[in-house]
Amino acid sequence: MHAALRAIINLCVRWRVHPNTLTLIGVLINVGAAWALGFGRFRLAFLIMLVANIFDFIDGKVAHILGLQSEFGAFWDSTLDRFSDLALLTGLIFLYSKLNRSDYVMIAALTLIFSIMTSYARARAESLVEKCKVGFMERPERIVLLMIGTITNRMAGVLWVVLVLSILAVADRIYYTYLASASCRCRRGTDRGRVQSCVFLDRRTGHAALRPLGHRDSGVRLLVPPDWLAIRWLTTPV
Repeated sequence: MHAALRAIINLCVRWRVHPNTLTLIGVLINVGAAWALGFGRFRLAFLIMLVANIFDFIDGKVAHILGLQSEFGAFWDSTLDRFSDLALLTGLIFLYSKLNRSDYVMIAALTLIFSIMTSYARARAESLVEKCKVGFMERPERIVLLMIGTITNRMAGVLWVVLVLSILAVADRIYYTYLASASCRCRRGTDRGRVQSCVFLDRRTGHAALRPLGHRDSGVRLLVPPDWLAIRWLTTPV
């Protein structure tokens, strides 16, 4: 498999195929997979998705070898990835609508919404904080699960898994971004001799820990949860 991929990459480099073209080809092939999903031809969809993901894999490698890496290339790749996600899940919505399964039309639609929101939450968060890679259900995991659903003919169960994990990923990224971007708003408690403890977020590991006000660690930022969380146990004697 690795030898075959290397051969394809070397061929693209020899022919100087632009990596943005490879990305576009991959998306167009995924549209074919969406058509196959829409008509319930899951095994065919699996094969088409397999071919599409070869292009999705090699475009970055070709860009690196040819020295064509660019900010626009990263934007182009990310944008077309969203088109691929939308196409595949739209194909499933079409399939379930033909089967008169309104329940799974809704599940597929919600999966589409939260799949896009997972990517959007990260993109928007990284305009505020340095990194936001928390959450499990990113695009590679979604594609692998959808391919498992096609080859095993258990797409309904796969949609539930993708939906639940996508919801958790969005919630996790919202909470993480709050912690990473909030300014320190620690206040003294109403009782004399008591101050509010704060949450310290280690930017290198992404782990948060509750510590008393005044604690200082290298590489950490002092934070507190928002008032609307109403976490009373943050007030501790010092």
